[in-house]
Amino acid sequence: MAQRLIVIGGDAAGMAAASQARRRRGRDDLEIVAFERGHFTSYSACGIPYWISGVVEERDALIARAPQTFRDEYDIDVRLRTEVTGIDLDRHEVVARDLDRGGEVRERFDTLVYAAGAVPVRPAWADGDVTGVFGMQTLDDGAALRDWLDAEPKPCRAVVVGGGYIGVEMAESLVKRGLSVTLVEQAEQPMSTVDPDMARLATDAMREVGIDIRTGVEVTGLDERDGRVSAVVTADGTLPADVVVLGLGVRPNAALAEAAGLPLGPTGGIRVDRRMRVAGVPDVWAAGDCVETLHLVSGLPVHVPLGTHANKQGRVAGINIGGGYATFPGVIGTAVTKVCDLEVGRTGLRERDAAASGFEFVSVIAESTNRAGYYPGARPMTIKLIAERPTGRLLGAQIVGRAEAAKRIDALAVALWNGMTVDEMTALDLGYAPPYAPVWDPVLIAARKAVDALAR
Repeated sequence: MAQRLIVIGGDAAGMAAASQARRRRGRDDLEIVAFERGHFTSYSACGIPYWISGVVEERDALIARAPQTFRDEYDIDVRLRTEVTGIDLDRHEVVARDLDRGGEVRERFDTLVYAAGAVPVRPAWADGDVTGVFGMQTLDDGAALRDWLDAEPKPCRAVVVGGGYIGVEMAESLVKRGLSVTLVEQAEQPMSTVDPDMARLATDAMREVGIDIRTGVEVTGLDERDGRVSAVVTADGTLPADVVVLGLGVRPNAALAEAAGLPLGPTGGIRVDRRMRVAGVPDVWAAGDCVETLHLVSGLPVHVPLGTHANKQGRVAGINIGGGYATFPGVIGTAVTKVCDLEVGRTGLRERDAAASGFEFVSVIAESTNRAGYYPGARPMTIKLIAERPTGRLLGAQIVGRAEAAKRIDALAVALWNGMTVDEMTALDLGYAPPYAPVWDPVLIAARKAVDALAR
């Protein structure tokens, strides 16, 4: 009798796990059922802001593999619009509900993959019956917002609440759609993923394209007219709004896992080992935005919800379920984003992370250009390095600049991953030609500056 694999969640981690398991185990040996509560599988959630703005014209361009592809080519029983509502570990069963037609089914499993992703942080004031308020986590969320923006009467004024990656990207997307946009951030600066001195550069770029940024402001409620949102109420006054987008971050979608008795870590994510097995629970694996992982610099558990990690973790789980051996060692927090015409990248620890982790460190900021200064199109670039004192080991890096800025963070991420010191980095053999870099690449200039700071 074939064993049965049940997958909860049909996006990056879940379908990567299912696909890898199928590649390693034949159709007669393993039956695979994947439950997805939305309408889509294996799509790029990170691409949603660019579809909203119109930079990406078609929704289906964001879909890597459609459900029918998994059914036809992988023999995976994909059940859309079906939400798993319960997990019985003793009986090896899940309870699933059909969201469109109603009714519940119980399905047995020999192996379970929990890949339910993350859910947007949604404050109590956004949970009423007022329409026009959108979280932004799934392709269904993006489709709902597109429908709202395209419907009559067309919205003219948008308020984005929260200045993280999603908030900033959505603010720019709505400006491109022709809306007047206000971004409200409770902290003193948006872009808390980088240090305040670097975030200030991104904030200036946002203001240049007309985004009204209100910092240090707490949202307390909504006003509505005929059931539609009409304003966002803050401690500093009321902001007119025809549409509200929540960019307050996400949390692991782990409530179902916790109810079933799966262990959670201090971040709220599911605890897994390096092979993506749920700690202490036989035959259950977890991957993606619902799990916590190890930060390889601080040594602490973290929740870093990114598609890159979800795909890798799902692949690792699937290889192991299929009889192979693979591990996911952890993360160092590398990320890039686009803020108007500015590129922002970071890896490793920020200053406050390094301090909280007990490191003695120095930090330096180096100014350079993306190309040789005399070459047409040369634009300024700012790099910040954080290095351990006295060893000089790189702890973190941040970059803000225009063309060719963001992906330079990858060189720094590789150095960080391999435990290099800033002194060793000064000798890195990086590519040089006037159209692509100065003779001393900005990465090398920053490393030299950090070495000098350590010497002092």
